[in-house]
Amino acid sequence: MSEPLFSKQTLPGRDDITRHVYANGVTLLTRPNFSSPAVVVRGYLPVGAVSNPTEKLGLAAFVASCLMTGTSQHDFRSLNDLIESLGASLSFSAGVLSTNFAGQCLLEDLPTLLALITEVLSQPTFPERQANRLRAQILTALDIQAQNTADQADETFDKLFYAAHPYALPGNGTPQSIRAITLDNLKNFHANYFSPLELVISVVGGVKPDDAIRMVDNTLGAWQKTASQQQPELPPFTPPAKSLRGHVALKAKSQTDLIVGTLAPATMGEEFNIASLGNNILGVFGMMGRIGENVREKSGLAYYAQSVLSNGLGPVPWQVVAGVNPDNLGRAIDLILDELRRFTSEPVSEEELDDSRTQMIGRLPLSFETNSATAQALLNLERYKLDFDYYRDLPDILAKITPQQILEVARHYWQLDRLVITSSGRAL
Repeated sequence: MSEPLFSKQTLPGRDDITRHVYANGVTLLTRPNFSSPAVVVRGYLPVGAVSNPTEKLGLAAFVASCLMTGTSQHDFRSLNDLIESLGASLSFSAGVLSTNFAGQCLLEDLPTLLALITEVLSQPTFPERQANRLRAQILTALDIQAQNTADQADETFDKLFYAAHPYALPGNGTPQSIRAITLDNLKNFHANYFSPLELVISVVGGVKPDDAIRMVDNTLGAWQKTASQQQPELPPFTPPAKSLRGHVALKAKSQTDLIVGTLAPATMGEEFNIASLGNNILGVFGMMGRIGENVREKSGLAYYAQSVLSNGLGPVPWQVVAGVNPDNLGRAIDLILDELRRFTSEPVSEEELDDSRTQMIGRLPLSFETNSATAQALLNLERYKLDFDYYRDLPDILAKITPQQILEVARHYWQLDRLVITSSGRAL
C-alpha cells in the first residue's frame, strides 16, 4: 500500500496538543489553529442518564436543557442576548454518561464565553416558567418519537439488547417520568452531581496554548465545589445468549425501520480499528458497502441500508439498519442475514480491503478540517485514554490489518444465533 497523500503532521499530535490539569480537577486540551479567527470550545462533565433515579427518567437531560434558562447573574433574556451580541453560540446537552457543552466565538470574546460556561454550569437558577416551557417541549418531542418508526425500533433494540443494564432505560425519559420531575428535583440533581472534578474541556482555534491555559484558569479552573454524589459505576454486561425479535406496530406507516445488531468491540480497544475497517466494507464504503449494494441497489428492498459500528464508554452495539417497504421486511432480513453469514464465513477480498483502507486513510485529514471536529477529537483522546499521536499512527495501524483479522473479529462479535432484531412500522 502506498503512503497517504498528506503529511501526518497535519493531524493532531503530541507536538501541538497541550494538556493542563487544574487543582480543582478540570482538564484542558488545546490545539492552536491560527488560520481561523474563531475559537471552538467543547467539553463534558461525568454526569448523564445513568445517574437518573428510576422513577425520574430523563432528569439529567431535563437539567441540561434548563442550564441556559437563567443564572444568579443573568436571567433567560439577558443571558441569551449577551451571547447573541457577541455573535457567539453556546449549548448544553446530556448523554448517557456525560453532560456536554459546545460553544464558539471570536478570540477576543473567549474570556467572556468561558466565564459564561462557568456561570451556567455552577449557578443555574431553574426558573419555573422556563422549566415548564421546556417540559412541554420535551413531552411534545416524546410524543413525536412515539410515532417515529426509527426511534421505536431503536428503543426496542435497547430494551431487548441491554435487558437489566441501565443502558436499556430511555435517557430522555417517558411522559410519566417527565411530568413527575419537580423544580426541586432539577435543583437537587444539579447540586448533587455538578462539580469541576473530572470536567474536560477542549479549546481549538486562533489562541495560544498559554493564553488558553490562563483563560480557563480564571474561569472553570477557579470553580470550587465538591459534588455530594458521583455517577454510579456501570454494572457488568452480558449480551443476549439467544436471538431476540421485537416489533412495534404503528398505524399508517409507509416505511418500516429495521435493526439487526450484536455487541461491538470496546471503543478504541485492540479490536476496534479492525472492526471499523471491516464495518466500512460491510455497510459504509461507496453505496453503503455490501449491505447497501445487495439489499438496496441490487434487490431494491430498502430505502436505505447500512452498518453502524457504535462507539462510547460501556457496552455499545454493532448494527445493520435499514428502512424498507413493509411488504419487503422479511426478504430484507433474509438478505441481511445472508450478508452477515458471508461476512463471518469468508475473508474480505484484498481489493475490498485496499479500497476501503485507502478511503478511510484518505478522509482522515477531512476529519480535522474544522475546529469543531478537532475539538471533539481532543475530547476523544482524553475520554478513551489514547496516546496523543493516535491519529498520526492510525494510517499505519490500518495498513497492517489483514483479511484474516477482520474475519476473526467478525466471527467473534457477529454470532448469528444471538442477534437482536427489532423493527417498527405496519403490524406484522
